[in-house]
Parts: sequence; structure tokens; C-alpha cells
Amino acid sequence: MDILSNLALGFGVALSPFTLFLAVCGCFLGTIIGALPGLGPSNGVAILIPITFTLGLDATSALVLMTSVYYGAMYGGRISSILLNIPGDEPALMTTLDGYPMAKQGRAGDALVLSGVASFVGAFLATIGLMLLAPSLARVAFLFGPAEYFALYLLAFCTLGGMASNNQAKAALAACIGLGIATIGVDSSSGLPRLTGGNLHLYDGVDFLVAIVGLFAIAEVFFFIESHGKGSSIGVKLDKVRVPWADIWETKWTMLRSSGVGFVAGILPGAGASLGSFMAYMTEKSIAGEKGGFGTGVPKGVAAPEAGNNAAAGGALVPMLTLGVPGSGTTAVLLALLMTLNITPGPTLFTDRPEVVWGLIASLLIANIVLLLMNVPMVKVFVKILMVPAWILLPGVTMISFVGIYSLSGSYFDLLMMVGFGALGYILRKLDIPTVPVILGILLGGNMEDALRRAMTLSDGDAMYLFSSPIAIGLWIAAIAGFVAPMFLRNILKKPQAVTD
Repeated sequence: MDILSNLALGFGVALSPFTLFLAVCGCFLGTIIGALPGLGPSNGVAILIPITFTLGLDATSALVLMTSVYYGAMYGGRISSILLNIPGDEPALMTTLDGYPMAKQGRAGDALVLSGVASFVGAFLATIGLMLLAPSLARVAFLFGPAEYFALYLLAFCTLGGMASNNQAKAALAACIGLGIATIGVDSSSGLPRLTGGNLHLYDGVDFLVAIVGLFAIAEVFFFIESHGKGSSIGVKLDKVRVPWADIWETKWTMLRSSGVGFVAGILPGAGASLGSFMAYMTEKSIAGEKGGFGTGVPKGVAAPEAGNNAAAGGALVPMLTLGVPGSGTTAVLLALLMTLNITPGPTLFTDRPEVVWGLIASLLIANIVLLLMNVPMVKVFVKILMVPAWILLPGVTMISFVGIYSLSGSYFDLLMMVGFGALGYILRKLDIPTVPVILGILLGGNMEDALRRAMTLSDGDAMYLFSSPIAIGLWIAAIAGFVAPMFLRNILKKPQAVTD
């Protein structure tokens, strides 16, 4: 009954005309921000925070607006991933693996509608989970120490071979390149620069947004120039846009499983939506097996990461609200906003300021419905992007990428580095080396190193500490199996096929 009464309080706040207006505006702005290559939820929220102070919004209104932008950006990130093979943000990276192949098959509209429904399912269930299970699920994070986090990230890298390429060695090489790039900058422990070559611009490390825009957007332009526009993969012809009811029904269990995986990943502080998207995709890929066709444009490969990353976005709010610990980069920005507004997140927030917490939860429930209604009927508007000639579209995307990166950092060096990553992406793709492990290496490498350092500090350098809990041992076993098993399974599955041929 307490939940129902608190939810009634929340809807009383959320259904006020002004709060409802803020939620709708946040959803619309967030979708646009998420769809633009190079931007993402964390940067979108950070850019729009000054608006909350300019408008003089109170804590509840400011939080409703920013979290609506957050959820909207998570929805919008799939658009450029499916239409252009350029992730709008980090979590949408996994959507490119099957979303873009679906678009090339003439099913861009189906992929966009399916991903919108999957995003709704993941975000809606995560909001319900936040409402019902926030205090108890927050305790799950305490089960993960440095050893468990290190094993978790190791699991992610060990399974990259089976996900990103048919060649385990090339995938491992790509992951090592990404991990190497992640070490660039000042060492947080010793304070000494690493791999900077004396360049002061590299002391802060390599910005993930610079890398992802370069490896995807700029590399795509290089391939377009090489082909002189012939056979450009951007010029996808579309059939009639419709709601793919068969695909939605086929992927219903995928959406539910991925929502659960993403939500659990989201409540782990520091894991974020990127890991939620990855783990959801890999879970469904392992269930489907080699015959599942993941990476070729299957609906489950689109539904899984979208449900996973949107569920993780909701899950990341759990540690922020109940423990005051950000679960992702975006919730770290939201945490800073709350503290600026003299709101202290933690266990007492639910009792001291219930109108803030429950007004937020009710607004998120409403925002999810708004986003579904906004993203599904407006699919035709989004797919019209593909009708623009590639010789106009690609330079336009490049210009947006340059303007977006420069507006965030104000550094010309980041623009040069982005072009350098574009050249690296071009070379890797010519050598048939996947770029996804590079991106994930840059994204997760810093966190993996920090977890290893903390583990070694706590154990006085005893490496056996990394195997000190059943969770860590289970993750190590899963990591080894995830790297070795595809080598044998691929050969086993190919043998019968060779006989029948």
C-alpha cells in the first residue's frame, strides 16, 4: 500500500501541466540528441543543464527534464546506428551489428519500429524495477568488489572473438589495440604520463566520443571517397514502413530477458548502459547459437541490445538515488545536478523528499509512453534521412560530427585525432579487423585497469585475490569458456554443412 500511495503522490506531481510539458520536451530533445552521431545522453544532459538554472526550475522539475532527455537519448541512439551504421552513442554500438544489416536488406523501417518497441519494453520494465526493487537491488552492488569487476570486464573481452569476427586472433588483436589506447594519459596511481609522446593534449587520455566518431563516421567517408560513391552502403532502398508484428512477437522473450540482464548491469555502479547492451546481446547470441544468424540482420540482434541498454539506463538510477553512487556517466552528471540543487541522494531521500523520487518515477513511466508514441509513428520521418543522396548525407554527417566534437571540447587537436581514428578505422576494415573490440577496449579499459589496481592494493599484490569469491570464479570460468568454445563450436557446426553441400 505504501508503494501505491507513494505512486499516487508521484503522479500528482508528474501530471501537473508544467511537469508534463517538461517531460515531453525532454523526450523530444533527447531523441534528437541521441540520433546525432558524436553526441549521447551524458553530453546531451550536460549541455542542457544550464537551461534548468536559466529557467529557475526546482529540483523535481529539473530532474524530470534531465531524465526525460536521458531516456530520449537512449531511444534516439538507435536511429543513426540502423540507418547510417554510425552509433549515436556508446550503448547503441551493439545495435549496428544487426540493425544496419537489416536496413541493407530493405527492412530499415522494420528495424526502427522493432528497436523502438524493444527500447520501450526495456525502459518501462526498468522503471517498474526502480519503483519496486530499488532498496533491495541496490544491495546487489555490494556483492561486486574489485575482483568481481575485473572478472566481469575480462568476460566481456574474452567473448569479443565470437561476437565481432570469425577470426578470434583478429578480434583479440583489435581488443588489445583498444586496451592500449585506453592506457594513454596520466596514470591515476603514479601521476606519470603514459604513451603521450610529450603531447599535453593527451594527458587527459583519449575521449571515447572522438574515437567512436572517427572509427565509424570518418572511416565511412573514406570508404565512400574510395568507391567514388559507387555501391555506397548508405543508399538503402526502403519498402513500405509498417509495424512488424511477427518480429515483435518472435522477440518477446528476447526483450524480457535482455531487460533483466540490462537492469542488473545498470545497477552495478560504473557498469552503465554500454555493458548492459553488450551483455544482453551476448546472452541472446549464446542462446541462439551459431545458427541464430546474429550479425547478419536478425530481429533478435536488434531487440536484445536496445532492450538491454534502455533497461540499464533505468537500472543506473537505482544506485544514484539509493546510495548516491552514479551507475553510469549520465547518472554522474545527474548526481552533480542534484547536489547543486541541495538534494543529497541516498537511502534517506525516499523518506525526506518523496515528492522528488516518486515524481521522477511517475514522470519516467509517462515519458516511456510518450517516447513510444513519438518514435514508432514518426519512423517515416526518420527513414527519410536515407532518401538524401549519399554525396550530401555523408559530408553532412561529417560536418555534424566535427561541430559536435568541437562544441564539446573546443580543441582542434580532438578534430585531428578524430580524423586519425578515421584513418585507423579505414585500415582496420581493409584488413578485415573488426572495430567493435577496439571501441569496447577504449570504453572498458580504464575501468578494468582501475578494478585490477584496487584488487592488487587490497591483497598486497596477491593475484589469487582475483579468484577469492564464487562470483569471481564463475565469471572467470565463463570468460575462458566464452573465448575457447566458439573455436570448437564453429568447426563442429561447419562439418555437417560441408557434407550436405
